[in-house]
Amino acid sequence: MAEVHLRRDTVLAKANSLPKGVYHVDAAGVPLGRLAVEIATVLMGKHRPDYTPHVDTGEKVIVTNGAKVGLSGKKSEQRMKLHYTKYPSGLKAETYGSVRERRPEVLISDAVRRMLPKNRLSRVMFKNLEVFPGSETKGAPKDMKALKV
Repeated sequence: MAEVHLRRDTVLAKANSLPKGVYHVDAAGVPLGRLAVEIATVLMGKHRPDYTPHVDTGEKVIVTNGAKVGLSGKKSEQRMKLHYTKYPSGLKAETYGSVRERRPEVLISDAVRRMLPKNRLSRVMFKNLEVFPGSETKGAPKDMKALKV
């Protein structure tokens, strides 16, 4: 009997040949961490069978109701968002509850940004995220796929 050798070829995605879709997520009542994990997965493209680490295989994600994202326990009163202004004594601290009232899209975008890889490609991936505090979206396409969270 002759030996049969199977050949396995790994197909690497090319940057310009990928179809890009648009996903829609409703953040109302969804815990912040669980929401950020699903969004980061789609932005990186790890949900696709042709995922390639060095190519932007991710898709665009539009988040609505960002002001209604869920925070469990006492995180809205106790957890602090820190920001340093690069000046002496320039550490600014603000609770998650006050950040959610003032600029609700910052909580989601910061959580997602920290879940993306720390390289040049993450800046390209992060530009595919749009967060809206309310239910209306400006200029969003009508053929968005729903992302289950």
